[in-house]
Amino acid sequence: MTKPSNWLGPLAVFSLVFASHLWIQAQDATAPQSAASVVKTKSYASLDPVPRGKDFQLAVVVDIASGYHMNSHTPLESYLIPTTLTPQLPAGFKLADTIYPTGKNLKFPFSPDKPLNVYTQSVTLRLRLTADQGAALGDTSIPMTLRYQACNNSACLPPVKVPVTAEIKVAAAGASAHAQHPEIFSAPSK
Repeated sequence: MTKPSNWLGPLAVFSLVFASHLWIQAQDATAPQSAASVVKTKSYASLDPVPRGKDFQLAVVVDIASGYHMNSHTPLESYLIPTTLTPQLPAGFKLADTIYPTGKNLKFPFSPDKPLNVYTQSVTLRLRLTADQGAALGDTSIPMTLRYQACNNSACLPPVKVPVTAEIKVAAAGASAHAQHPEIFSAPSK
């Protein structure tokens, strides 16, 4: 009688684990694969062009994947990571304010007794800025960093910093400017 090979057992286990992993991936093919893929962002400017010396706003609309949430800018617990939007302003621009909407207090299976203040579905973050007399004329990129931690009902993904860029055109002081995207900039923050 021959003894079974020792390698057959570990190989069979490996094959079973590998097959299970592939099955789980196939069942969950629509789930985000990384924390950065949980959100989609789009940026908007309130004026076109932006005259030097004029106040204007930038908005970043953040669409959050179904089944996920992220902490608001003012989470209810100090250990939770707030959502932030930080501009890296080129010379000639000043930040007056960052406007974060109020989150929703929701309970989750992992926190049934204590609600969390979160953003879900879609949230609009806005920056109030001024283009100074020293702002370069013409097309200008304003880079920003969106920092958040996304969670679903059972786990949190690692916190991430996602780059976002807004494109504007700077014009001479007194130039005629047209209001853009009133659906975003006239509406209260949501």
